[in-house]
This record gives sequence, C-alpha cells and structure tokens, in this order.
Amino acid sequence: MRILQVTNKIPYPIKDGGAIACMNLTRGFSLLGHKVTILSMNTAKHHILLDEIPEPIKDLAEFRLVNVPARIYLISALWNLLFSRKPYNAVRFISKDFKVELKKILEGDNFDVVQLEGLYVCPYIPVIRKYSSAKIVYRAHNIEHEIWDRTAFNSKGIKKWYLKILTSRIKKFETRLLNNYDLIVPITERDGNLLNMLGNTKPSHISQTGIDASELIPSAKNLDHPSLFHIGSMEWTPNQEGLVWFLDNCWNEIHKKYPDLKFYVAGRNAPAWLQKKLVAPNVIFEGEVADAYEFMNSKSIMIVPLYSGSGMRIKVIEGMALGKPIVSTKVGTEGIATTSGKNIIVADNAEEFRNSIYELIEKREYFDSISINAIEFIHEKFDNLTTASKLVEFYKKHTK
Repeated sequence: MRILQVTNKIPYPIKDGGAIACMNLTRGFSLLGHKVTILSMNTAKHHILLDEIPEPIKDLAEFRLVNVPARIYLISALWNLLFSRKPYNAVRFISKDFKVELKKILEGDNFDVVQLEGLYVCPYIPVIRKYSSAKIVYRAHNIEHEIWDRTAFNSKGIKKWYLKILTSRIKKFETRLLNNYDLIVPITERDGNLLNMLGNTKPSHISQTGIDASELIPSAKNLDHPSLFHIGSMEWTPNQEGLVWFLDNCWNEIHKKYPDLKFYVAGRNAPAWLQKKLVAPNVIFEGEVADAYEFMNSKSIMIVPLYSGSGMRIKVIEGMALGKPIVSTKVGTEGIATTSGKNIIVADNAEEFRNSIYELIEKREYFDSISINAIEFIHEKFDNLTTASKLVEFYKKHTK
C-alpha cells in the first residue's frame, strides 16, 4: 500500500507521545513492505531541518516538511476569543502553504490511504477529497476536548473561565469533523466508544500504539533501588499539574519516612516556574535526558500522577515494557487494560499513592512480581508489527 501520514508537527525527535505514536506505526508499515510518505508542519516550537533526521529514520518514509509557525500570540489569542467561535488551538494550524504542498503531493502520487494524525490536520480533508481518491483516515490520538475539560476542572480563576470556553469550542470543532473522513482509528477502545457516542458512524478500528521489543530491553544493571522517577514532556499541562500535585500532597510525607530516597524528574522544556517548584529535598530534576530508556532502566519505581489528559499515555506503555512497577491514577492508565496489583498499581488519592510506594519499597517480592507481569502484559498486547499488520488488513478491507 501507499500511505500518506499527515501531522501538525514533525514526529522527530521520537520523544513525546505523539511522535512515538506516529513513528512506531510508520516503522511497522515500512517493515511490512508498504511505502510511506510523511507530510509534517515544521512549527516554530518543534522546528528542525530535514538533514537533522537520521538516515535510518528517513529509510522508513519520505519526509516532506512545510514551515507553519503556529506560534501562540497573546494578541491573536485575545482577538480569537472576542471575534471568533473557532478554537485558537486549531486555527494556528491552518496554512495556505501547507494546503499547496498537500495538493502537490496528492497530485504527484496515487495513495491508497491518507492517515490524518490527530484532530488539527482534519480541516485539510476537503483538499484531500478534491485531489485524491485515497481513503481518508482520522487517527484519533485522544479525545481533544476532554483534555481541556479536565484541565479546566483543575484550574482556578480567569484561567478556568478561559479553558471552559476553549473546551466548548474544541468539542464543537471535534464534533463537526465527525464522519467527514472514511475510516476512523482510535488509539484506545474507550476513545472509540466516546467518539461513537459523539456521533461517529464510520467504520472503526482500535489501534493502540505498539512497542518494539528490540529497543525496549529491560535491564537492572545500574538500577538505583529504591528510587522514584517521573518522565514526560514538561511543557504538557497534565504532566505539570500531576507533578505539582505529587510534590504538594505526597513527597513531603514520603521524604520524612525515607530521608535517603531520591525522586528523579526528567523531561524537556520545563517552564521556569516548574523548575523552581522542583527545588525540593532529594528531588533531582534531570531536564531532557540523552537516552530515555537508559534513564528509565536505571530507576526503580515510576510514578504517573495524572488527573487530566486523554488518549493513551505512551510513557506508561514504555515503562511497563521496561519492567517498571508503576503507580498511577485511573486517568493515567486509561485505554490500557491493566490490572491493579498485578501489572500496575492504581492510586487515586494521596494516601493510596504513598502507601503503594511504601509497599513497593518494603516488599521486594511484590516489586519483582509487578515488574515481571508488566513486561509480559506489554509483549502480549502491544507488539508493534502485529498492531501495524492488523491496521493494514483493516485498510485493505475498506480500499477494495
């Protein structure tokens, strides 16, 4: 098959959840013998040069990049708030140059499938319809309005007011785009059910983000046990909120009980205010680490204190694949059919979080059991080639 993946940011470096979800599937398609082209917006925030993408990655797909700044300007956001009903998140990714390049690519190749990676490239569906007979697929990485709804719930004052307006606009935007595509590919079964409740009537296939077992290799060679760690994008609001909650409600008590225990935090683009918050006893902020898997292998207990967000948390999948006992909230494990107490630990309040960590520190057999079961679960449910192969079969069924 000839597959065009369209993204609103370049899926390289392969470090955040969106990039991992995109490129893991690209790798699966390529290894199965399909030809892949990736058309990406080269935004100011995630700007790179084509030459910066390594050759092994370029071997998987042909990359086409279009400069779309998508910057956030206070004046533009205010104008949008007062004089528009469209969500500011979406309008930043509407670009004439991107439309021109998309048209050029569609006229120059006969694609079987155009796979739209996320909500904010769906406005380009009319262009695809006009210049291609390919099946249009909306790959829903999450329920976008749900992220902002949960963030609004956890906010206060004028921020809460603004986020409620933004949530309403995104939901309307998301709902209006339903069924404009030919096929829909949610990343989780939960998201698929929610999209159907919103009004989706098109054929659907759940395709969770797979993992490559040849890259995610558990190792206890340099394990610092016991230790706590968190890794994720520090510019993502749900991660920021979760870390602040954990520091305010859990860490002081844990530190009193285990004064030598260290809590490592890794992730890129942490704002200055968050870095100040992370200056606390035995909290070690690593910033962006050179090798995320090496960092994760060297630490023992992973915490994912998420109370907002949507879709699937890729770092949870990766942590489990590396055999990390994870303590997370229900939100953090959404879309992943884990079993608390067997392959992960779910805790939704401070006391449960603290007690779960205490148990993992004090009971090594329990720690090891969660670790082994997590690895087995991921290898059974999230093999990347199997995931890609099933998705291709779904495409072939609907492109005949």
